[in-house]
Amino acid sequence: MAVSMHRGREMVGLDNSWTLDDVLALPEDQTTGQRVELVDGALLVSPWPRVGHQRMLSTLQRQLHPVVPSVLEMLPGVNIVLGHRGDRLVAPDLVISRDPGFDGVYLTEDQVFLVCEIESRSTKLKDRTLKRALYAEGRIPYYLLVDPAEEPAAATMFALSGEDYEPIAKSEGGRLELTRPFTAGIDLA
Repeated sequence: MAVSMHRGREMVGLDNSWTLDDVLALPEDQTTGQRVELVDGALLVSPWPRVGHQRMLSTLQRQLHPVVPSVLEMLPGVNIVLGHRGDRLVAPDLVISRDPGFDGVYLTEDQVFLVCEIESRSTKLKDRTLKRALYAEGRIPYYLLVDPAEEPAAATMFALSGEDYEPIAKSEGGRLELTRPFTAGIDLA
């Protein structure tokens, strides 16, 4: 396996000394086809999602778009910087931002109203544990977790309660009924 280099450093290293600036400076040709995230100085690299995952993302966007208030903005695959040390950069599948029209490389946790992760085999554990904990620590009010591998597909909407998330809606029979953070019926099929 060839090792990609950036400023004399391996792209995938084990030294846990990566910074936000290092990650943002990576040339696009080194990150094409993979999602690069940063947690406490360590890179998390995973392949870009498969077509079925992207299809689920499109389904969610189509159904959420009419119910998301105009004071918010829905964006797929946006970078979010978590924490005040600037050593956490994550890229959820879908973000609802409190800052419509913002133009930058990343949002901060204060600009984020809701994050959504669509699980895959390679991200399931990370989405259910690590990212959930990071989003809660960042005080992001809502977390939508979707499992398209279930038959039918399943989803849970969580609301921040204290230091962690509590489920406020779970799908039944492939349909998620929401009363908060907005009213919506989402068909996951």
